[in-house]
Amino acid sequence: MTRELHVAVVGATGAVGQQMIKTLQERNFPVGKLTLLSSARSAGKKLLFNGQEVVVQEATPDSFEGVDIALFSAGGSISKALAPEAVKSGAIVVDNTSAYRMDENVPLVVPEVNEEALKTHNGIIANPNCSTIQMVAALQPLREAYGLSKVLVSTYQAVSGAGAAAINELKEQAKAILEDKEFTPEILPVGGDKKHYQIAFNAIPQIDKFQDNGFTFEEMKMINETKKIMNMPELPVAATCVRLPVVTGHSESVYIEIEKDGVTVADVKKLLADAPGIVLQDDPENQVYPMPADCVGKRDVFVGRIRKDLDRDNGFHMWIVSDNLLKGAAWNSVQIAESLIKLGLVK
Repeated sequence: MTRELHVAVVGATGAVGQQMIKTLQERNFPVGKLTLLSSARSAGKKLLFNGQEVVVQEATPDSFEGVDIALFSAGGSISKALAPEAVKSGAIVVDNTSAYRMDENVPLVVPEVNEEALKTHNGIIANPNCSTIQMVAALQPLREAYGLSKVLVSTYQAVSGAGAAAINELKEQAKAILEDKEFTPEILPVGGDKKHYQIAFNAIPQIDKFQDNGFTFEEMKMINETKKIMNMPELPVAATCVRLPVVTGHSESVYIEIEKDGVTVADVKKLLADAPGIVLQDDPENQVYPMPADCVGKRDVFVGRIRKDLDRDNGFHMWIVSDNLLKGAAWNSVQIAESLIKLGLVK
């Protein structure tokens, strides 16, 4: 019988924080005490957990006394400032920002792929980028069975990945366009960048800022995180990340090359149909394939449109869809916490 744990959620009033609280409740996670933390601006708000009101407190270095597991989703600067303080207080931190993902002393974990990496943690565990999580979860069964020699991905990402303000911007722009009114884009593609573009009825081929190599930071996150999670530093990976006017649910067109010859589409489908956390939706004759509108509120990763490349026998194309706030963030974080308990890593 697992003892009840003191769990803290940092960034409790944000979109991911609220999903973390909901997921802890839905999973009957053994929460004996829940501490909800946020910025000073949101402190004092009340959120429901298992029918009880919990008052949100301001996150400070002293907030983690007695906390067993702290789930962070309040931005990288908050994680950098407070995660080490939480560890000093004895908590294990699961961090859902990019602050520690590429730190060589911090495991970057998707439980279906590399749960064992949790055993090497030094108090902080990083939750990968949302678009990376769903892709590696779907590719892992194929890598295990057939080897993996190349990954090319184009993403079609929801605006909720850019926060609540981006969702509001999409809705306001769509309304303005339909009513033939003027509007001024202020948030997308990147709040802090020089220019802002319309997202309603549009596609923006920029997520996060451009790097010197011509790739965006989001694309480099996918590339580097995939190599780290799969422990394949030499794996060729390339990404193009695009923001679409979809509220929730990231979609990805993925091309892979495997090492084994003679693998059929039927082999790949069977493997994925039996894989944990993966739902196969692949019946082209009846127009069955994953779509973001159908994945909202579901914890699984959905895969379809699996087909063999026309020129390379070991090349396969597929379409991967998942709720970016759940498997891409809150659920993967809670799943890591469940794995910590399962592996006996919570003292």
